[in-house]
Amino acid sequence: MILLLLAAALLAYPPRRPVIARLDTPVERPRKTKPPPPDPFALPATWDLLAATLRAGLPVATAVHAVLAGVPPGPAEHLRKVGDLLALGADPSTAWTAALSHPDTAPLARAARRSARSGAAFAGAVADLAADIRARTADQAESRAQRAAVLVAGPLALCFLPAFLCLGVLPVVIGLAGQLGAQW
Repeated sequence: MILLLLAAALLAYPPRRPVIARLDTPVERPRKTKPPPPDPFALPATWDLLAATLRAGLPVATAVHAVLAGVPPGPAEHLRKVGDLLALGADPSTAWTAALSHPDTAPLARAARRSARSGAAFAGAVADLAADIRARTADQAESRAQRAAVLVAGPLALCFLPAFLCLGVLPVVIGLAGQLGAQW
């Protein structure tokens, strides 16, 4: 009889919504994720590929068009303009002017213009540029790691210094004070 009354009470007084909601399957909401940071080695890899295509004997315009797929979107537009102008037969100094406005392609454009004026090998300059960018990226990563080590030392010191004082220095001071007090 008591069970029957308990069942009737549960039917007459429905539970609160949060209890029922726990029984339902949860609805997955799309998570807001940040886009991944750009790959710092994408540009040097592209410059290495450009150097390889130039060493293989491709014309500069064809080589620039061949490596466009690996270039990040910002510099890609400038390089596409350069490749199109070179393919149409523009003067290299004029064609590479379009790439001077972007910070990622400006060193490449300066090297290309210098190569066009002096006749020096452009592939070697491109390979050197890729090595420089890699070295700069490695230096930046090392400096961030060193900065993190310095920033971690502060909280660790705040945690361990009181413990060192309480467990290491304070007992020695109390012991010395006790010995000096007994002698006087």
